[in-house]
Amino acid sequence: MAALTIRAVRCILTAPGPSKLSPGGGALQRRLIVVKVETSEPGLYGLGCATFTQRHRAVQTVVEEYLAPLLIGRDPRQIEDLWQTLHVNAYWRHGPVVNNAMSGVDQALWDILGKLAGLPVYQLLGGQCRAGAAVYRHADGRDPVEVEDNVRRFVEQGVRYVRAQMGGYGGRAALPAGPQGKPAGHYYDPDAYATSVPRLFAHLRDKLGDEVQLLHDVHERLVPITAVRLAKELEPFRLFFLEDLLPPEQLEWFQMVRQQCSTPLAMGELFVSPLEWRPLVSGRLIDFIRCHLSDLGGLTPARKLATVCETFGIRTAWHGPGDVSPIGHAVNIHLDLAAPNFGVQEWAGFNEVELEMFPGCPELRDGYVYLSDRPGLGIDFNEELAARYPCPDGVLEWTQTRLPDGTAVAP
Repeated sequence: MAALTIRAVRCILTAPGPSKLSPGGGALQRRLIVVKVETSEPGLYGLGCATFTQRHRAVQTVVEEYLAPLLIGRDPRQIEDLWQTLHVNAYWRHGPVVNNAMSGVDQALWDILGKLAGLPVYQLLGGQCRAGAAVYRHADGRDPVEVEDNVRRFVEQGVRYVRAQMGGYGGRAALPAGPQGKPAGHYYDPDAYATSVPRLFAHLRDKLGDEVQLLHDVHERLVPITAVRLAKELEPFRLFFLEDLLPPEQLEWFQMVRQQCSTPLAMGELFVSPLEWRPLVSGRLIDFIRCHLSDLGGLTPARKLATVCETFGIRTAWHGPGDVSPIGHAVNIHLDLAAPNFGVQEWAGFNEVELEMFPGCPELRDGYVYLSDRPGLGIDFNEELAARYPCPDGVLEWTQTRLPDGTAVAP
């Protein structure tokens, strides 16, 4: 093979059908972003996930207008050097738009390297520590009985880990009267929500026993002192973990949570910088790291984070929602298989269009997800089909979250 270079970098947007109802109650469109890196070797290309559903056009601009000119003509095998170059080239560093753009490129480069080696990417990371990755699924419902029924359905499918919510993030309790003229938005009552969660898990443990591992996602919807109290109240129900208890802006409160209870904590969905995860990891203030890999900048920084967490006894539980492309899910699983400190993998599943659009999707069987085992990331992309599902534009609704008096808060 002659000298191998990057020939083109393209960003493809597609929305292969709406997902289930969003956490806020409306239809949540899966606006996916795929980056394709083509090389000077005919037929050799890599695919990466750069999905940032809320700002998809911004990511596309960064990839095509800024990263592509910087990358063309360079050796795609120099992954570490290219990542570092992209990271500092804008001078200001970190942020979800640039990080997702970098991630799409980074994952595609790992895909190329695996194809060149004739090996799945997890082999390049040191090989398998396990044959499949255990997943957790999402069970919701209008009341504790309906949640229980939905948990049981997953257990019957072989799933051992289930995240239980009641009425989505923040619950669906009747709202107290608000002021006249309050703006439109997705409203919830944090006090009613915080009161309902311990009751839900008391019911689930009474009816389901201890065999199923239960999880819950606060989604940062409580003020810190209420979040501390909730973590304490859930301690008797032995959660596998309590997810996103506090926002990144309130990391100092984790010390108080640790002093108050032993409820396992998972954190990191919104992290975009080591400045956010480093104090929690070094202080052993969380038990699971659950970052969104493309928000970190791709596989290159995520594998380093997994290794750092291993030295502090912290397990991985990477973010795996519906608005991640199957390519991004495959990257999660490659890292899951190779990391000795793997904990569990969030799993939303794929719709029929995604299965056709992304040949080689990871497969869920009896509570474990498996890769195709082809070289690289093991997954391909049907661009012709993707073009038939263009990304819609418009203002997002579910992230316009408000308290009963109309105050805008974190979604």
